[in-house]
Order: sequence, then structure tokens, then C-alpha cells
Amino acid sequence: MASVVKINVLTVPPEMRDTLEQRFAARAGAVESSDGFEWFELLRPVEGTDQYLVYTRWRSEEDYQKWASGRMQASHRGAGSASGSAEGQPKPAASEATLWSFEIVQQAAPKTD
Repeated sequence: MASVVKINVLTVPPEMRDTLEQRFAARAGAVESSDGFEWFELLRPVEGTDQYLVYTRWRSEEDYQKWASGRMQASHRGAGSASGSAEGQPKPAASEATLWSFEIVQQAAPKTD
């Protein structure tokens, strides 16, 4: 069974970049103990785009779905800063989000001597 990759593409206005990064930093460790979790990276755009990429790799689609239906939702509730919405929830840092899904077909790692 091949690992699966989920890339959440977040469109983040320049004035919300720090907020987004602070929210992810505040949740550090929330996904690492999830069954089937293999890797996480938050990728900041360098030039030409306002889209951050949230890269996660999972042992299986089932492992991702278990996390997405439980832990991810719990980790997103109450995350954020003091500048929240009228309902007490923080204003989203991203103005748009799209989820891309991939299966790993081929990979390489540095050779060791």
C-alpha cells in the first residue's frame, strides 16, 4: 500500500501571513501522534503567489480520513488569536482553501555512504 499525500492550498492575504504561521505554531504537535501520520510541512510562498501549501503524508487514505474527521476538526476549533469573529471564533487567516490528494508513485532520498 502506497502512502498518500494531502496538500491543503491556502490563499492567504499578505496581512494575514503572520497570523496563519502563528496559528500553525500554536498547534505544533497536534498531528504528530496520529496513527498513520508520516510527515508535515508548512510551505510559505516566496514569490509570485499568495498561496501557502500545507503538506502532510499519511500511511493510508483511511488514516488521513480518521484524523480529518476527528483530530483535525478539534485542532481547528479555538485555534487562533484574540481578534475573532462575532461568534467568538477567530477570523480565518486564509481567504480560500483547496485540498489536493496524491498517491506516492516514486520517491528518492539522499544516498548514504
